[in-house]
Amino acid sequence: MKTNAFFRLMLMLAMAITVTLAGCQKEEDPDPQPPSNTESLQQLSKDDNTIQAISDENMNDAMTVVSGGNLKSSNMMWPCNATIDSANVINDTIYYYITYNGLNCQETFYRTGQVLVKRPVGVAWHQQGATVIIQQINFTITRVATGESVTLNGSHLFTNVSGGHIWMLGYGLTALVHRVEGYMSAVFSDNTTSMWHIARQRTLTGTMGELVLSIDGFGEADGYDNLVTWGTNRSNEQFYAQINQTVVHTQVCNADPVSGIIFYDIPAGDKNATITFGYNSNNEPIGPGECPTRYRLDWTYNGSSGTFFLPLH
Repeated sequence: MKTNAFFRLMLMLAMAITVTLAGCQKEEDPDPQPPSNTESLQQLSKDDNTIQAISDENMNDAMTVVSGGNLKSSNMMWPCNATIDSANVINDTIYYYITYNGLNCQETFYRTGQVLVKRPVGVAWHQQGATVIIQQINFTITRVATGESVTLNGSHLFTNVSGGHIWMLGYGLTALVHRVEGYMSAVFSDNTTSMWHIARQRTLTGTMGELVLSIDGFGEADGYDNLVTWGTNRSNEQFYAQINQTVVHTQVCNADPVSGIIFYDIPAGDKNATITFGYNSNNEPIGPGECPTRYRLDWTYNGSSGTFFLPLH
């Protein structure tokens, strides 16, 4: 379905422009380079962006599979370069195995490994409160642009909170709400490891052509709330990522984040970063009808602090 393809594209675009904190060459970016003592915060935010994007891609593929009915006759857009086993029923649960071996449809990631999708018998995905369980089994994803990879193993519960499908927006459905929660272990291409918990809510509103995607965190741990992810980073430091203001992406701005705030905290290292979306090329907040080109990063580390701006792309 075109709507399903757009939703996949929108999320991948959102993934590509969220918190990627790599510096640009001087001739392209006149701003000072981020200080070296922010490198661990930059790495954490890049990893967090990658983990959330991969989780989204898994969820979208699972949603396609469980919505497709008869696998052989469905005309839905199946995951690219993947095979899907015929549904097997064990007790009251339907099992689908998705085996990956190639590029995703946007040709931004190369994927191998498996994802197991399980849903209850007799519960259609479009029903309000419908759930599926997603299990990653040595699922490896390599970013084409950089060659960097991460291998994930974990389990997630995916819930259709509102009920409905994306194509229903504007036709009796005002908001499509999905939640994903679970955990995963990650092994990166440099053999460093981390552990991630995720509690992410995605809300789609508007109509086709003018869709709005809003991201919130609903996790709670160790006195933190509004968590979207938390766990241990590559340095085995405990981290927490809170969405303190809903991160909003709009279709009219090419799915770029037009507003929202994400806070990253590493309490043991006395370091944190606040990322605020919605700035233009003059490092000023965007005005009505204006699309963003940059975002702001405020950091603190061991009593020092600073601010810099970076381009979205």
